[in-house]
Amino acid sequence: MRPDGPRDPVAGSDDGPSAPYPIRLSGPVIKGFGRGSKELGIPTANIPAEGLDEYPDLSVGVYYGVVALDPARFAYEDDAPILPAVLSIGYNPFYKNKTKSIEIHIMPPLSAPSPTATADGPVTFHKLPDFYGTPLRLLILGYIRPEFDYVSLDALVEDIRVDCEVARRSLQRPAYASYLAAGRADEEDVRGQTSWLTGFES
Repeated sequence: MRPDGPRDPVAGSDDGPSAPYPIRLSGPVIKGFGRGSKELGIPTANIPAEGLDEYPDLSVGVYYGVVALDPARFAYEDDAPILPAVLSIGYNPFYKNKTKSIEIHIMPPLSAPSPTATADGPVTFHKLPDFYGTPLRLLILGYIRPEFDYVSLDALVEDIRVDCEVARRSLQRPAYASYLAAGRADEEDVRGQTSWLTGFES
């Protein structure tokens, strides 16, 4: 069960990602368990979990990072090539999944208002049109927390809402925000990562 007590507002060092991050994962967006949008109201983009074979020591849990979708298949309305994301890797103890999955919730640009900023009233999560089959690339930049079981669906949704806010605040720090600035990053290693992220073949 999730431990009691307040959550940390950010995750990871203010100096930027440290080993083993950034971690690269990619694949076509596939159908998941069908619960994200329908039952939880939290749209997710799932990609095949086989890419995790390259990272056998990666813990299950919740992470934050940045994603890009192949613009030949999906164009974001604000023409933002890289978007912030929060994701889970694991088995989701609340649902007792038997297979490991990668479930990515793509958030709006950090310059846009956050739909998950407050728990007052109905909670809404960012939703994009369906893009099954679209190639997706993901850079994991940090770890937020382990997986937990929950006493109720509402408790699970609230913790995911907080995950979104932790991810947003973590990515707003300068050392992480540079990963969202395709073609404008100052450091060579960050430019290399964002070039890979957006380097879809036409």
